[in-house]
Amino acid sequence: MPEGHTIHRLAEDVLERFGGRAVRAASPQGKFAGGAALVDGRVLTDTDAHGKHLFLGFGGAGWVHVHLGLYGKFTFGAGPPPAPVGQVRLRLAAGEVPSDSAGEAPAGASGRDGAGPVGSAVTGAVYADLRGPARCELITEDEKQAVEGRLGPDPLRKDADPGAAWSRVSRSRNTVAALLMDQKVVAGAGNVYRAEVLFRQGIDPYRPGSGLSRDEWDGLWADLVELMREGVRNNRIDTVRPQHTPEAMGRAPRVDDHGGEVYVYRRAGRPCHICGEEVRTAGLAARNLFWCPRCQPA
Repeated sequence: MPEGHTIHRLAEDVLERFGGRAVRAASPQGKFAGGAALVDGRVLTDTDAHGKHLFLGFGGAGWVHVHLGLYGKFTFGAGPPPAPVGQVRLRLAAGEVPSDSAGEAPAGASGRDGAGPVGSAVTGAVYADLRGPARCELITEDEKQAVEGRLGPDPLRKDADPGAAWSRVSRSRNTVAALLMDQKVVAGAGNVYRAEVLFRQGIDPYRPGSGLSRDEWDGLWADLVELMREGVRNNRIDTVRPQHTPEAMGRAPRVDDHGGEVYVYRRAGRPCHICGEEVRTAGLAARNLFWCPRCQPA
C-alpha cells in the first residue's frame, strides 16, 4: 500500500497539472459515473492529503475523496487522452475545456507542509487516470472533516500535533511497531517507514508504547517528518544516512521493486549495515516487521 509521502506527492502532482483549470471528469469503468458527472467541467480549486487519503477539491461541488488501498494507482499523461485501457475508475482531463466553466479560483494545496502552486504550472492538454482504488467518492466539506477527524496527526501536515499522537502512544500497552501502523495514531506511516524509523532511533519494535519516554517519541516523530518530507521530494523512500550509502560504504546498491536505500526493510537474513547482525523479520499488525536485534535491543 502506498505510504503517506506518495499521497502528498500525488496531491502536488494533480494540482500542478490541473489546478485552476476546468477539468473534464469521467468514469469509463462506470463505478464513479455519478460523482464524475457532478464535477465534470468544474475548476479544480484545491488538493489536500491526510495520511493515505487524497482529496481533490472542486469548489462548491465538494471533494473527490480517494484512498488507493493496496492496488490503486494514478497515471498521468500529456496530450489528448487516449481510449481508456483497463478499469479506469476516474479520468481527469484538461486542455480542451472552456476556461469559463463553473468553479472558483484555485486556492492552492491546503494542510501540507508548504502549499502547492496557485493554479496549474502545466499548460496544454493533460490527463490522469485512476485505477483500482479502495475508495473514490464525492464528499462534502463536512464529510471531509469527518474523515480527517478519524485520523491521527500526519507528519507531513503543517497542522500536525505530535502531542496528540503521544497522548495515545504513552497510554498504550500495544507495541510501538503496531502503534505506528495504526492510522488513528499516526496517519501516513506504513510498513517501510515503521521499520526504518524504529531502526534509526534504536528502538525495539516490541517495546510497548507506554515504555517510551517523551524524548524518545519526539525524536521518532522528528525523524518521521524528515524522512517523509524527503520521500515527497524524491518520490521514493530513502532512509540511510550519508555515511551509510552504497558509495560511502563501498557496497552494492539495493535492488528491489520498492526502490530506495534502507537499513532493514525487506532485508531479512542479510547483515545489518551498521553492526553486521542478521536482520530479522516477524509478522506484526498483519504486516512483516523487520529489525536488527543488536541495534534495537530489547
